[in-house]
Amino acid sequence: MGRNNRKRRTPLATKAIAASAALALGGGGLIWANFYASAHESNNWGSNQTKAATGQVATIACPDVQQKLTNVPARAQQGVATELANLDKQITEAYARLASTRQAQTQDASFVQNAIVGPLKEKRSATLDRIRIDIQRVGGQVDAAGLSALAACTTQTANQTNAGGQQQNGGQQQNGGQQQGGQNNGGQASANPSASAGAGQNIGGQAGNGPVAADFVDITKVQPNVAAKPQKNGNASTGTFITRCGVNANKNHNTDNVIVAPGVTNGAHHLHDYVGNQKVDAFANNNTLIADQTSCQNQSDLSAYYWPVVRIQDGTQDFDQNADGGGKEGNVGKILTPVQAQIKYVGSPTSKVTAMPQFLRIITGDAKTTTNGLANANAHWSCTGFENKVQLTTQYPICPQGSNVVRTFAFQSCWDGKNIDSANHRTHVAFADAAGNCANGFKAIPQLTMRLVYKINPPTLQNGQVKNAYAVDGFPEQLHKSATDHDDFIAVFKNNLANKIANCINAGQKCQ
Repeated sequence: MGRNNRKRRTPLATKAIAASAALALGGGGLIWANFYASAHESNNWGSNQTKAATGQVATIACPDVQQKLTNVPARAQQGVATELANLDKQITEAYARLASTRQAQTQDASFVQNAIVGPLKEKRSATLDRIRIDIQRVGGQVDAAGLSALAACTTQTANQTNAGGQQQNGGQQQNGGQQQGGQNNGGQASANPSASAGAGQNIGGQAGNGPVAADFVDITKVQPNVAAKPQKNGNASTGTFITRCGVNANKNHNTDNVIVAPGVTNGAHHLHDYVGNQKVDAFANNNTLIADQTSCQNQSDLSAYYWPVVRIQDGTQDFDQNADGGGKEGNVGKILTPVQAQIKYVGSPTSKVTAMPQFLRIITGDAKTTTNGLANANAHWSCTGFENKVQLTTQYPICPQGSNVVRTFAFQSCWDGKNIDSANHRTHVAFADAAGNCANGFKAIPQLTMRLVYKINPPTLQNGQVKNAYAVDGFPEQLHKSATDHDDFIAVFKNNLANKIANCINAGQKCQ
């Protein structure tokens, strides 16, 4: 499994705080979370200047409101989730306008601010006010000024995004992380007329929104960076439980996001593979999840396992070329089905594990690291034969002939013992520390790990451009960076399976 047990690369104590101090409001109201930005992040949140005259604006960066909300009253959660989805839609629409007006930007230095960023702020202000009303209507408290301050967005140039050259692995930059060809905005000419305005003015990639040459690295040129796993003590839970749920060969896809945007069609703005539970969409709920069928061999495992698809950008098109979440939003190319998909639960090196609660929801990684920074990144990219040596976060690997691309995910393994979800979908679970211990108040649960293998012809880098690139689906403004990779999970078990998994792991057995 290589790095499946890898912990968060940079402790929170080393993060640079990029927003105002936390403000906690009681009475079940709104609590502001500290917003941490990676010390390796090159984003410039302090600047509101555009570079439209030079055609260098790559994307739009907006404060991630969802990550700031750590407590929303239960009766306001659906309304708030709908408005958060509206914020994502507004950014997507603004980015589409940014990508389709490259020529106008070169002719008018104020075009981006006046025609895109300014109107976006007005829309966001109205949406944020609706969030305030939703919370106050049910008795919650809101820092209205703090909320409204999240309306303004900035722009980022190509060299402000975390595209290559910034490879973060245990806090060390690797030799293999150098930019190929020294360019950040290369790539193939756009195959999407709305996203292209002439050579060199799009952001690369088949749809004009990445990836670029700097997003790839020859894995044979990257120094080993995999650290030793935490040492096990006498109380370790050393067993494993494998559930076999297939590779989504039946092509169960949609662009919804039931955890973050319940009830909102196309809430993810990118396409997901689904294995396990077969009826997961924006309108699924606990009652429908427990009643549905599963692709898992163990029919008691009705859990939902889903992740963004990977596509080959070789000029080909797939079924969603003209659909929302697909080609209409910059996700183009042939969708790849993994040749292997291993789902395994493992234990803790320092303690026994508690069974997962029914309907626990976990998201690992961050789909918006291009503009959020790497604080919540949990992407792991490698190649078969290299997994125990090299794991990449901010670049995709170019594998040697005969080697396949590998994505791995290691989910949060500590649970607060009370909540199956939280307002920002993060604070109810956590990663263990470097020694493998959960923080006070949290208890170890079986750690979900996933390993996806893809057979991909290696991309080539020529004259600062990448040909036959591959990329993970994502929000269009995130430019298909490798660090945006993420994975989603909803625990749904029948016939006491959750306890069986925990008991197997605690007994040091290998089960399936």
